[in-house]
Amino acid sequence: MPAEQRIEVLPDLESLSQRALEITVEQMELALAARGRFNIVLAGGSTPKSLYERLSQESLPWSAFHVFWGDERYVPPDHPDSNEGMARQAWLDHIPIPAAQIYPMPTFLPDPHQAAAQYHQELLEYFQSLDKPTPDFDLVLLGMGPDGHTASLFPHTPALDVTDQFVTVGEKEGQPRLTLTVPVINQARCVLFLVAGANKQAALGQVLTETGDPQAYPARLIQPDETLIWLLDQEAGLGWSDE
Repeated sequence: MPAEQRIEVLPDLESLSQRALEITVEQMELALAARGRFNIVLAGGSTPKSLYERLSQESLPWSAFHVFWGDERYVPPDHPDSNEGMARQAWLDHIPIPAAQIYPMPTFLPDPHQAAAQYHQELLEYFQSLDKPTPDFDLVLLGMGPDGHTASLFPHTPALDVTDQFVTVGEKEGQPRLTLTVPVINQARCVLFLVAGANKQAALGQVLTETGDPQAYPARLIQPDETLIWLLDQEAGLGWSDE
């Protein structure tokens, strides 16, 4: 169980995004004070996009940011479905972050399994250079789908059970995706879920009450040792509070 877990319900997407910005800056400040750099993992989807657009307007120590992705559709970065492409357009292309400190998932490779192995190796080498045997990201941003999936960890799929790799291949409707594995996400210092929309209510009930089968509601598997924060808009968070 996380050492700290909290649920915050915000009135709307705008206030949710603002609160997400505040938490991101808080986690950045903690990381810079302790280690001099900020390792952040990005999510795809419309809710994180609103956060990225806010970040693009901030003046932060961008040279200390190291940016990774939690999952990616197996498309090139200029494809409209690309999580990398969305984050670049909304945020990264508008700030002076060194290109070498942005680590996209290598969807240019012909084989998704080869790409997963390569990103695993990139993460291994990066964190070993910091004297860390495995990744310990400062902040992992996640969304959640109406089916309870998070990253590209979909219900009743083999990706949920991978424990010996940092990255694996997920699949939705026959389309491959790359995703961080559950153990890597759970090693993060802070995991921040951003969830908006009434269509998430049923899955949230299964996840937050810890009654749903984790194989059926993969977001239940996300239980970092340190901090877990759920930011919900009013529609998604009906009946929940930050008590």
